Amino acid sequence: MTYPPGPPPYGYGYPPPPPRPGVIPLAPLTLGSILGGAFSALGRHWKQLLGVTAAVYGTALLFVGASIGIAYAAVGDLLPAVFDLPPGQEPRWDDAQPLIVAFVLVWIGGLIAILCANAVMAAACPAVIQEAVLGRRITFGTLWRRAWARMPAVLGAVILSSLPMLLMAAVFAATFIALLANLGGGPVSLVLTAFVGAGLAALPLTPLVLWLWVKFSLAPAAAVMEGQGVIASMRRSSALIRGFWWRSFGVLLLIGLMTTIAGWVIQQILSLLMSAPIAALDFTADDGAAVIAAFAVLFAFLLVGQLVSQLVVSVFPPLVAALLYVDLRIRKENLAPELARASGLL
Repeated sequence: MTYPPGPPPYGYGYPPPPPRPGVIPLAPLTLGSILGGAFSALGRHWKQLLGVTAAVYGTALLFVGASIGIAYAAVGDLLPAVFDLPPGQEPRWDDAQPLIVAFVLVWIGGLIAILCANAVMAAACPAVIQEAVLGRRITFGTLWRRAWARMPAVLGAVILSSLPMLLMAAVFAATFIALLANLGGGPVSLVLTAFVGAGLAALPLTPLVLWLWVKFSLAPAAAVMEGQGVIASMRRSSALIRGFWWRSFGVLLLIGLMTTIAGWVIQQILSLLMSAPIAALDFTADDGAAVIAAFAVLFAFLLVGQLVSQLVVSVFPPLVAALLYVDLRIRKENLAPELARASGLL
């Protein structure tokens, strides 16, 4: 906290600054304090968060890859009967049905894997903030156990709070398909007309979706920091947001834009760094092992870059949301003295 220059008014001294055992001062937070606290928490615990990110998304990737391999082994012999047919011949339903079932099962499995990975990350970030606010560090093992233990509650809260957004997407998709079928497909202009019409049909749901998104945005933090269940954490988030909806919306929207731009910049840098080595490769060379080795190095580089990008995109918004949760509890429930006692300052 800074004070204006000059002597204090009326001969009295300035009040002492609020205690700061960790990444934030124990007082109502400004936007700068929230952003600074999130960056500080990420800087102090980036190894632990990077480890959790690699573990959860690496496991999800392996699961999806294994699912694709199992599906290919089960129905791969039907691919020629569906995709390598003579011109004018349609595939038989008996051949196409197993492929469709396999695709749907792999898609559902991949969706579940990604949702679980996102839920673990959404649970890990509040656990980091809970310790970082008190000036304590958390090990990877402790962070992993706490995040995994609270993952079901966080996953349930995320799924329930995402239902309005899924409804909006369903309305858009159904309207788009219906309009496209009525227009008969064809020119690009008709496709664009159907797209715009579907967007207009889903537009009235946008205020409701945004309101509910902000209203339940603190549910993962409540589920982790207070050990709340699914419904209780959503009620807790709703109670804390009440009276601070617009402020919370502004903070979350700003962080969403920042992470989106940061992720895009990282992707562009990766594309530029990889374009030169790929252009320099000699695909006509007889040494196939060298080409494979070069591609392996590029793939490893791309994997590390994607991991860093995922760390920024999937970690920073939950860190900010957890700090917003702490800020609202300080403002509405006078949490600061309790945090000071927990940190040993009182």
